[in-house]
Amino acid sequence: MRFALFDLDGTLADRQSALSDAVPGLCRRHGFAPVIDHWLLVELADRASADDFVRLRDTFGLAVPATQLWQEYVDLMADAVTCRPEVLEGLARLRAAAWTIGIVTNGASDIQRAKLAATGLAGLVDGVAVSGDLKIRKPDLRLFQLAASRCGVSLANGGWMIGDSPAGDIGGGHRTGLRTIWLHGRPWPDGLPAAHHTVDDVTDAIAILLNEMER
Repeated sequence: MRFALFDLDGTLADRQSALSDAVPGLCRRHGFAPVIDHWLLVELADRASADDFVRLRDTFGLAVPATQLWQEYVDLMADAVTCRPEVLEGLARLRAAAWTIGIVTNGASDIQRAKLAATGLAGLVDGVAVSGDLKIRKPDLRLFQLAASRCGVSLANGGWMIGDSPAGDIGGGHRTGLRTIWLHGRPWPDGLPAAHHTVDDVTDAIAILLNEMER
């Protein structure tokens, strides 16, 4: 079956570079001290939610409403996040070759969908499941099932999972019965079954999928 699920952050889109731009931009806008910049970069390193900005406001006694800070952060991340042209072109080639493409990503729904819209990824996929939709996170099977359902397919028919997280993407993919491609970089946990393929870049993963059609 020509069906593939992709992770978003660290796989299709460069979250870390966007974070490095968005946090200082937010702090400059409000004249926040460097300690707040550092706090945000540490606390938001792996994930971000509206609750983080409630903690920020409480920790530093800020006058700006937490909801305003969160929305400004979402907008700044959407402005800063990037997806390389060759990645967009690769996904377009998959779609042209009759692949069904989905995105399954951890994160708050509003910020993840803002990234998808800003990068142009939203128009290249058939369905999206964000952990904030169900208040669960990868590798929970239900999130993969939701992604497949929104793509109009069933996990029972097989497919692929591509991502950079060993446990969330590759471990979750194994649990769902999908074949897996890992973008290496993070430490690999002991006892986790290996991915079917390991690549340096998501464009290499897309090439593997396209080559599968020729076998």
